[in-house]
Amino acid sequence: MPSAPVGERSVPDTWWRSAVVYQIYVRSFADSNGDGHGDLQGVIDHLDHLSWLGVDAIWLSPVTPSPNADWGYDVSDYTAIDPVFGDLGVLDSLIAEAGSRGLRVIMDLVPNHTSDRHPWFVDARSDRSAAHRDWYVWSDGSPDHSPPNNWLSVFGGPAWTLDEPTNQYYLHNFLPEQPDLNWWNEEVREAFDEILRFWFDRGIAGFRIDVANGIVKDQSLRDDPPSTSDDHPRTSATGLRPVYNMNRPEVHDVHRRWRKIADSYDPARVLIGETWLFDLNDLMRYYGRDDELHLPLNFPFIFSEFGLALKDVVELTEMAMPAGAWPVWAASNHDVGRFPTRWCAGDERKIRAALFVLMMLRGTPILYQGDEIGMADAAVPPERLKDPVALRGPDNDAGRDGGRTPMQWTAGSNGGFSIDGVEPWLPLGDPDSCNVADQKQDPTSLLHLCRELIATRRAHPELSYGNYANLDAPPGVWAWRRGQMTVAVNCSDRPVDVNIGSGVVLIGTRQEPNGRTVRGPLRLEPWEAILAERADGA
Repeated sequence: MPSAPVGERSVPDTWWRSAVVYQIYVRSFADSNGDGHGDLQGVIDHLDHLSWLGVDAIWLSPVTPSPNADWGYDVSDYTAIDPVFGDLGVLDSLIAEAGSRGLRVIMDLVPNHTSDRHPWFVDARSDRSAAHRDWYVWSDGSPDHSPPNNWLSVFGGPAWTLDEPTNQYYLHNFLPEQPDLNWWNEEVREAFDEILRFWFDRGIAGFRIDVANGIVKDQSLRDDPPSTSDDHPRTSATGLRPVYNMNRPEVHDVHRRWRKIADSYDPARVLIGETWLFDLNDLMRYYGRDDELHLPLNFPFIFSEFGLALKDVVELTEMAMPAGAWPVWAASNHDVGRFPTRWCAGDERKIRAALFVLMMLRGTPILYQGDEIGMADAAVPPERLKDPVALRGPDNDAGRDGGRTPMQWTAGSNGGFSIDGVEPWLPLGDPDSCNVADQKQDPTSLLHLCRELIATRRAHPELSYGNYANLDAPPGVWAWRRGQMTVAVNCSDRPVDVNIGSGVVLIGTRQEPNGRTVRGPLRLEPWEAILAERADGA
């Protein structure tokens, strides 16, 4: 396999290492038929934008059939397309049209649970002796007829529901409409082997795997222990440490099995894992020995504060990485909201700096739709909420809808997402002040900065493959080196002078001419970031 130079070592020239991935929440991307819901044809219609932006792959949120108790993450058929999005023919067209533009298509895989309307579960609950009964996790419960253990749903309440006709409890780590599969059953594993091959054979470039660390449960159904002050609050929000209802060591057997399937294709397919873990050493186990997930998502990075705290996460990640493993960085997604709100509180200086960081680190960056224009989380009124997290929460907690609102393509009431007069499935944010069309006409916009960062990354192999080396810098400044490239970010509200040696500034977040020569200290304004190429011998 060919390799790319990275200084003292080389790494395989695998496509996803140098790629920029763009996540599309399909229902909110573009509505091509005026029903208020985004669809696959809408994605096709905007491929030229993604090609112009310079990304290499698109990751689609679930487009398989679903009753939408959890908006696609309750799957009722793993090898079909939900009619609201199109059909298999439209998906084939998307793969072909994307491929003609040099774009690959990654799909979401939801293996932890199905919909309660999936034929497997319909059969499983029909009788205790049904063919698919053991495809799910069932228990008689405790002697007092209460649930079999103390496991709690991520969405609140017990993780068990009594199925009265068969008088047994079934497990659901999420909604009752999302019964958990029994991954101790070899038939379940074989079924998913075929699901992976079905989509790979169709030309899919890989999967983002939902709940990748949680699909295998403790076979004895032991109680989870109480959480302690040492546990991260986001992984122990239920008051329990999730060591038996997920995060089982046996899950690695499943990932190794899938990796063999992915690697059997030419080119190899990529496996991105939703690994909801906050201990970096635990996270690193999901790489295996370069035989499990290619890109387990780094949630400590996502949930860090933007600035020097993020620097600490990056350094710890780099130190913990197994040999040959590759980092992946995302700042936004459909579950955690948009970084312009969570990290930057709408401050455009910080948004520019955050895009800079995302593109200049060693690893594969993932953009979420709208990141390129600095889209913020939108306010969704209680009567328009769709997310079950919000609908089941106290006082209609905002949930995840604010980060799932439609893409803002143009100014106007529907922002170019759908035709005028149609009510989108979720309300838009503020398309008049933030949209693709206006920013495309403005060479100083966030959109143009994002495009230039991607182009700069592609033009200089060191920015795709080079090692990360932290540099000493004044207080408040995060600086690092990628081969002959130096990145410096002022993570403070005051100007700082930084000595990056002699070189040429290739790109920066302020509207100043690129290509200017630097000799000696360089003044960085608050939240300014620059990339400089060192002069020979500097």
